[in-house]
Amino acid sequence: MSSAQALPAEAPGLRILAVGESAVLAECTEPGRFLPLYTRMRHAAVPGVVDLVPAEVTLLVAFDPAVTTRARIIEAVEAAAAQSSTVHGIVVDVRTRRHAVVDIAVRYDGPDVGDVVRSLGLAGIDELIELHTQQLWTAAFLGFAPGFAYLRGEHDRLDLPRRATPRTTVPAGAVALAAGYCGIYPRPSPGGWHVIGTTPAPLWDAAREPASLLEPGSRVRFHRAG
Repeated sequence: MSSAQALPAEAPGLRILAVGESAVLAECTEPGRFLPLYTRMRHAAVPGVVDLVPAEVTLLVAFDPAVTTRARIIEAVEAAAAQSSTVHGIVVDVRTRRHAVVDIAVRYDGPDVGDVVRSLGLAGIDELIELHTQQLWTAAFLGFAPGFAYLRGEHDRLDLPRRATPRTTVPAGAVALAAGYCGIYPRPSPGGWHVIGTTPAPLWDAAREPASLLEPGSRVRFHRAG
């Protein structure tokens, strides 16, 4: 079997690819469906599944061929997809976190605040803060750097493209917006997102269990630091 061979899928908005001998890749063609699919697969605890790796519109399901078959994994993925609705309709499993919602304080002192206000046609920084804090954000997936979560909001009022010129260094704790997401830089790194503020929240701590403050499905509420 080839490394990425398309397989039949009965669930609408779903395309399944065979990856090697022990994985399938589920592609969700409908926006917002991949996170519910991941959440339901995680909760289902399907026998033989050894890893679930969510990305922006895909979910990689790795399995143990000694325990299960690809056909059974596909059936489980299709069943989970059939039950999935939208990213905001999923109840997060709070057993993996002490709180159902992670509260993060932000000082809205980012260098791009003025540009963001102008680009979005907002009345001022207070409106930007209101739009950022008065909605619930959901961690869609992690990537780019350990602990960096791509957060989706409940509306697209803060949706704007990446900066035309990326920065060579963005400081740790920078809260930024781009491409429909909000993200927090866990450590200093290059970046092309619009930085609107900073937070002292420790997004990644190797000595902590789990090391990442956020995981796919985590819900986040921002508030203005005093």
